[in-house]
Parts: sequence; C-alpha cells; structure tokens
Amino acid sequence: MKITYYGHSCLGIEINDIHIIVDPFISGNPKAASIDVDSLKADYIMLTHAHYDHVLDVERIIKRTNATIISNHEIVTYYGNKDFKGHGMNHGGSWKFDFGTVKAVSAIHSSSFSDGTYGGNPMGFIIQANGKTVYLAGDTALTMDMKLIPMFHKLDLAILPVGGNFTMDIEEAVVAAAFIECDNIMGVHFDSFEMIEIDHEKSKQIFKNKNKTLNLLGIGEHLTV
Repeated sequence: MKITYYGHSCLGIEINDIHIIVDPFISGNPKAASIDVDSLKADYIMLTHAHYDHVLDVERIIKRTNATIISNHEIVTYYGNKDFKGHGMNHGGSWKFDFGTVKAVSAIHSSSFSDGTYGGNPMGFIIQANGKTVYLAGDTALTMDMKLIPMFHKLDLAILPVGGNFTMDIEEAVVAAAFIECDNIMGVHFDSFEMIEIDHEKSKQIFKNKNKTLNLLGIGEHLTV
C-alpha cells in the first residue's frame, strides 16, 4: 500500500491499480494548495464521518471519477439521494472489496453535514490488503475500544489524529498506539488550523520515548506499507 498525505486528514491510498481517497478536504485547505483536486484518481472514497473538513471535495471528485463511497449507512444514503454510488457499513461489519477487506470500527466523535443533516455514527476503518493491515482511526478520542483491535489484527501501520481540541492529542495518541499494539504511527488532523497546530519535533520525541515512530508527512509526501 502506498499512502499519500494530502493535508489535514485527507489521504490517497494505492493498492495495486486501485485508488482510494480518504476524507477529501483539499480545496478548502490553504496548506494543500499544491494539490490539484481535479488530477486525483479515485475508484473509491472512504469517509469516516460527515464534517465539512472531511467531505468538502466529495462531490467534485465523484462527478469526475464516478468513484464509489465507502462509509456509514447514513452518509451513503445522503449521497445516494444525489445518485452517487456507495457501500454502507456499520460498526463491527466487514466487507471484501476488490482491493482488500475493510472492517468498520468505533470512533468517538460527532458527525453531521454542513446543512445540518445527521451524518450517522463516526467510524474508523481497518484495511487488509496484500498481506498488510492498516488502521485508519478517523477523528476520535482515545477510547478503550481500541484495545479490541489487536485481539483480531496485527497492524503494520496506524493512522491517528494527533492535533487535539477536536480529537485526541499527542499524549493520548501515544497511549492509543499502546492500546492497538502498533509501533508505526502516521499522524493526521494537525496544523490545518491554529487550534490543532503541534510541535513536530516534540511530538516525535514523545513517541520515540515509548519506542514508537511518529510519521508526520509533508503535504504530497507518501509512505509505503
């Protein structure tokens, strides 16, 4: 899996020849000005919840690519009413797609569209493909539910929010890494707004002190799992 960071919590995931975009918020993020939304490939769009900073570019991308949405039932229904394709899921459910298996897991947050429409329960995803397993936490607080994950999955990478205020912060994210028994962490949901700015070197040191690695990618950078 090749994972590219497009800023905030937006990711591009390439699995073989299949392209997935996670939580597309690019055009509204000044820090992501180097990313051309209209050049991104997308076979699927995975949405963790309905907040504008995770769904802003959904319609723009789908109208060009005809991508299929993977999200909770309510979000898929919302976009289905606009004639967009989707596969609805709910917590605890798994489904085998052509790129691999996706399991929906708990996230502690809120979820509503900008027009006030209920966005269902927020969720995270565990993606298994090509012998690798990645946990995409979505926007979440630290939760004891995370301890269930290593009972069923050995993670190669966990993608965790680290900016605080709206989600868990660095100190809690390193505890989350212990809960999920994963030493290789990629941080998201940081620096986009003043309230979620972090000290990069200090944050990496906090993880290093626990014998873990925190990857804080620049926009447009990628890592491979």
